[in-house]
Amino acid sequence: MPSQRRPAAGHAAAKAAASGPRILKKYPNRRLYDSQSSSYVTLADVKRMVLAGEEFEVRDAKTAEDLTRSILLQIILEEESGGVPMFTTPMLAQIIRFYGHAMQGMMGEILEKNLQTFVDMQQRLLGQGLPEAKALSPEMWTQFMTGQAPLMQTLMGNYLEQSRQLFEKMQPGALFPGFPPRKP
Repeated sequence: MPSQRRPAAGHAAAKAAASGPRILKKYPNRRLYDSQSSSYVTLADVKRMVLAGEEFEVRDAKTAEDLTRSILLQIILEEESGGVPMFTTPMLAQIIRFYGHAMQGMMGEILEKNLQTFVDMQQRLLGQGLPEAKALSPEMWTQFMTGQAPLMQTLMGNYLEQSRQLFEKMQPGALFPGFPPRKP
């Protein structure tokens, strides 16, 4: 089993930069071991890495199987269970319905692009002289967004309209080549 010894911080950072993403190993006892800091870490530590924008991978200690998605989903589950949930029950049900559906791959891509668009809009708003996002509490963001309601409604309305138009402009049969378009 790995030792608990910690190398000097400067050495660890230089080593991580030279060798790619930080590697966390998950052992059968469900503990996560950070090979960069030579110490065990918790899901809260992994969450801090995500928030800091650190690149990392979680690997099974025996098989080297990539468990990163599984750990990220655990963090989301803890966040959803322990506070103000981000996902509503109907939204989660809709996401589940897309698994095994012909549009599953496309749905993941759409969600990812929509999330990136939201992050980009947030960055633009912050670029207008607001404090950094981390400095604003959820209550402060809510207050700010309430004051920006007409602007946000316009931005989101335009975005949703563009998405709808793009979907409608797709050639019939483009999503499912070889199948004739459905007649109304």
